[in-house]
Amino acid sequence: MAWKRKLEWKNLIIGIAGGLILVRFLIPMEYLAPFEAVTWIGFAVEGGLLLLEFLLIVTIVKFVPKLIRAVKSSSLPVTFAFSKAVDEQMKPHPLIRIICSEMLMFYYAFATWRKKTPTSTNEFTLHQKSSLIAMQIMLIHAVVLETVGLHWFFHEKSIILSIVLLILNLYTVLFFIGDIQAVRHNPIVVSDEKLYLSLGLMKRMEIKWTEIENLIENPEQLKQKLSKNTIDFIARDFDEVHPDVILKLKQPSPVTLIMGMKKEFDQVAIRVDEPLEFKALLREKLGSVSERG
Repeated sequence: MAWKRKLEWKNLIIGIAGGLILVRFLIPMEYLAPFEAVTWIGFAVEGGLLLLEFLLIVTIVKFVPKLIRAVKSSSLPVTFAFSKAVDEQMKPHPLIRIICSEMLMFYYAFATWRKKTPTSTNEFTLHQKSSLIAMQIMLIHAVVLETVGLHWFFHEKSIILSIVLLILNLYTVLFFIGDIQAVRHNPIVVSDEKLYLSLGLMKRMEIKWTEIENLIENPEQLKQKLSKNTIDFIARDFDEVHPDVILKLKQPSPVTLIMGMKKEFDQVAIRVDEPLEFKALLREKLGSVSERG
């Protein structure tokens, strides 16, 4: 709610329920006994949400064959083709977006190792000249070492807590692996109609050429701190890096973030491995739009 800056009763209730469950593990029962009945409300709410999520998973499973066929027949990158197929086949729902986001994570973590990374004149990578993958691998090593140490420490204190931390850390490792594969297999795609931007599992965006007002290429402007209304598609690096170009949009456009959450921005900062070719192609596409207009 703080991130969205919007009060939503559903998220408030989920937060309260989660807090009631958390105190059951943090506060000894002899101190919590007078409030035991209240804490069970949290379990009831979360149990109802888990049941709802299970029903949604069953619904999604029924549509999986159709989703797979739609993704295979699409020329779009998998992250965009999958989300488009989901929107066409099922009613939009926050839990559905979250579950589908998790499905993408498991797909990239386990099913893309034998696939070749795409290479085309209209596709541009973001990570090859950065330290992004090296940083992700370092984080995986750190999480694995933390998992071993904390699991051993908490196993003698609380078996439940040690198992919960183990599951969370395993999920984190899978997420980093899936994110690495998603970055490798989803370069920026420049089509005749749209620009498809993605940076792993963290964010993706599609922009029609008619939605772009102009390109910002001034080196001094590119070195300035990005404004809050700017989303960046820049691979992390050990050194400070700046965008190669910033797209100024005519109006705010939605960006799909982690867990399927959406937020709007009106500027897009981009850094690619082949900036000269990328900017030349951008100018060509925008010039074609101007001629048609």
